Amino acid sequence: MNYKKKRLSNLLEQVNLYAAGIDIGSTEHFVAVPEGLDEESVRSFSSFTGDLNCLADWLVRIGVQTVVMESTGIYWIPLFEILEERGLEVLLVNARHVKNVTGRKSDVLDCQWLQQLHTYGLLRGAFRPPEQVLALRSYMRQRDNLVRYCASHIQHMQKALRQMNLLLDNVVSHITGKTGMAIVRTIIEGERDPMVLAQNRDGRCKRSIEEIAKSLEGNYREEHLFSLKQSVALYDFYQQQISECEQAIEQQFKLFDAKEGLPEIPSPSGRKSPQAPAFDVRTDLYEMVGVDLTQIDGISELVALKLISETGPSMERWPSAKHFASWLGLSPDNKISGGKILSSGTVPTANRAAAALRMAAYGLSNSKSYLGGYYRKMRARHGAPKAITAAAHKLARLVYSMIKHGAEYVDQGEAFYEQEHKERIIKNLKRRAKEMGLSLVSEDGATTVTV
Repeated sequence: MNYKKKRLSNLLEQVNLYAAGIDIGSTEHFVAVPEGLDEESVRSFSSFTGDLNCLADWLVRIGVQTVVMESTGIYWIPLFEILEERGLEVLLVNARHVKNVTGRKSDVLDCQWLQQLHTYGLLRGAFRPPEQVLALRSYMRQRDNLVRYCASHIQHMQKALRQMNLLLDNVVSHITGKTGMAIVRTIIEGERDPMVLAQNRDGRCKRSIEEIAKSLEGNYREEHLFSLKQSVALYDFYQQQISECEQAIEQQFKLFDAKEGLPEIPSPSGRKSPQAPAFDVRTDLYEMVGVDLTQIDGISELVALKLISETGPSMERWPSAKHFASWLGLSPDNKISGGKILSSGTVPTANRAAAALRMAAYGLSNSKSYLGGYYRKMRARHGAPKAITAAAHKLARLVYSMIKHGAEYVDQGEAFYEQEHKERIIKNLKRRAKEMGLSLVSEDGATTVTV
């Protein structure tokens, strides 16, 4: 018993003697500090900036060195930044990882519980990239919001056209292309003749002028034209905002130190994505990270940009590829009891880097590459959702290895994967046959089993 008590006392050693715990709220923050540092070990502060500065002054004055808080909405951000500016070590923890024990329901006890856990070193801070990456991440997230808002107005444009029975989306790949937008703008200017409208056809359009003119015979009503006009105006506005946001992203890239001694950037593996920003994203990322992530099948310029804006140009935060995949939420969450695996699904996560990798994995469905063969095999065996997760996990490990070790990606091809898969199956068959006292023999291309 004495030995067990000794081990327990070692495990619960106080490692952060000057730790504070803060329970974040929208209008008020509760702060707990160790007893003895101040007459009041628990205080409350308003969320106004002046009160946040008073909170920080108080913690610095009584000698607090490290602070822990939960990630409650976006209310933690101003206080987090103020405390960091004062030189304090600030840890942001996931609220799901800090489960209150029975009876700890009030705000005061919550902050005391956080402070106590942090005193014993039982909490780990969430990943927060450097300031330059944080700014890049904010710009990218704003761009994603603008793209989403813009997409809704494209739907409104299409709805107005359909209400007038103008079936433009049946003859062009997308109405926001060169042909589609030229026709829509001509309609707004007052033209109604289908043949005149069809003259806006771009030379690369697969449909003839006659087919396009036939789709433009409709019932032009003023209320639907009004909706179309406003939708186009809003679409143009958001396109302008997206352009300004991309300029800010390009300027942010210039603040990063470029890698020295890099070889010439490899030739692109595919054409530029129409959803990618207008500037040369690929070259800027190559100079920042030191490798060309777009060489990986499925990783486009936009996906690579989203990844780096969330993780930063370095993988030093994660000791191994397994840790990186776990942070992304792409690793199995094995729940084991009595030596038996009860469940092994992945944990639901809102990680934006993981979402980008899942989109990249979905794009491998028609890829004639090693990764494409792997995705299709997993889809046939486990279904599309699990195949997307598995392929995203493999992409994450490749990205980690390339950035961490500066390695280049070389696609071995779909045929290599199929051959590798075949050899794996034959090896398993031979093992099973040997366990049953049989041997597996191949004769003239036919596989036979003999005793």
